[in-house]
Amino acid sequence: MAAPVEAPISRFRLLPWLGTGTPRALRWAVGLVLVLPLAWAGLLIGAGPPPLPGHWVPACIYAGIAGWSLWHARRAWPLLACLAVAAVVLVAWWGIRPSNERPWRPEVAVMPRIHLDGDRVRITGYRNFRYRSREDFDERWEQRELRLSDLRGVDFFVSYWQPDGIIAHTFLSFQVAGADPVAISIEIRPEQGESFDALPGLLRHFELVYVVGDERDLVGVRSNHRDEEVFLYRTTASAGAARRLFLVYAARINAVAARPEFYNLLSNNCTVNIVRYANQAGRDAGWDVRHLLNGWSDRYLHDAGLVDTSIPFARLRALSRINEAARAADRDPAFSRLIRQGRPVPRALPAARAEARP
Repeated sequence: MAAPVEAPISRFRLLPWLGTGTPRALRWAVGLVLVLPLAWAGLLIGAGPPPLPGHWVPACIYAGIAGWSLWHARRAWPLLACLAVAAVVLVAWWGIRPSNERPWRPEVAVMPRIHLDGDRVRITGYRNFRYRSREDFDERWEQRELRLSDLRGVDFFVSYWQPDGIIAHTFLSFQVAGADPVAISIEIRPEQGESFDALPGLLRHFELVYVVGDERDLVGVRSNHRDEEVFLYRTTASAGAARRLFLVYAARINAVAARPEFYNLLSNNCTVNIVRYANQAGRDAGWDVRHLLNGWSDRYLHDAGLVDTSIPFARLRALSRINEAARAADRDPAFSRLIRQGRPVPRALPAARAEARP
């Protein structure tokens, strides 16, 4: 009697070495669990850190072997070998630690600190650069003193490097009675020769930095020299809310100066941290997808009633664009006042704040 003929294994079947009798649901569940570390390891091989030229060659080779081991290999050992490589890569990546000692770009070379003594506030590492172009500037690191009781409110900036993008940079500026505002921007801390890249921003490549400084620097470099589209929104934050939020920022700024952290595009970025700190300062609202897709964060502010809602959002947005005003006031000491002229002020704010010098 002839021996039964074994059914051929399909050329492309997920985990074919499990055998034809394995339930499809189990096969796909196991496959999904295995794909995640393989894909993450391939991404790390290709994008760093550090993301050097040529990394994608070994990454593509690894991805090809891993794909073959998942879909075509009739034995488990090729997949086990790929998983071993993934384990080494992931352990090495997880062992990378942030540092404050690197050859930083001059714009982020100094970590700010905020010293509190009762009502007195002293800021060191206050950036006040003077720009002639994006890469040509005079470095000026200063010390700034103010009183916590002089904080009057908070303004919100959105800066787009791509027109109407769903991803942007957001930062705050604290209004100070009788003085210039204090702008605070949460950013990557690039080394010399580096610039922002989204993928490395997920992979422990960039440290985090808080840039504290003058609006003529932090706003002007974006609107006037990087050709970003910048919007300024006056918020409904009260003086008390501004002080509570500033204290949260101060604690975080000092903590990062003492113990560095990695920037993360999803969990430790500009807008997510603004929301996180607002929650610590007393915000009582839930999460919104526009906190992550922060190019729409100004729409969220309007829907939440945190900016002027007496006019439609489209009109508010048009009035909040400051590029022309910022260019005209580029070297004017009254830069902060001039970029606020004509910007809608929420009706909930006292009229005195609208007229006060920013």
